[in-house]
Amino acid sequence: MSRILFIQYLTWHFFDVPKEILRAWKNFLYFNFNYFSVPDLLKTYFSYWRGYYYPYEKKWDPMRWLEAFVFNNIMSRTIGVMFRTVFIVIGIALEIPIFLGGIIIFIGWFLLPFLLLIAFLLGVGLVF
Repeated sequence: MSRILFIQYLTWHFFDVPKEILRAWKNFLYFNFNYFSVPDLLKTYFSYWRGYYYPYEKKWDPMRWLEAFVFNNIMSRTIGVMFRTVFIVIGIALEIPIFLGGIIIFIGWFLLPFLLLIAFLLGVGLVF
């Protein structure tokens, strides 16, 4: 009976839980990536900021056309690029600690039984 229990523990510790750790890790990475809307921001990278678009006048007026082109539409796109760049960089920068934390947790889970055994043996050595 105890042999079956030990095999169940090994199966749980080395097969079942690592699958769940990987699944949770993937969910954290996916959540962060979509929380900052990185795919959407990349798709609309050069779009107008918040849809602020100023139409060109129907009749030809060079000053109005230049004003709409430079001061409104180009500036709106420039502001959009700047803000999108900031959010993309923040989103990707936060992916790095999540990725590294997942590696530490995943490897730590496999090392946990060995660390427990070492700690137990060191503790016994301190008592005797």
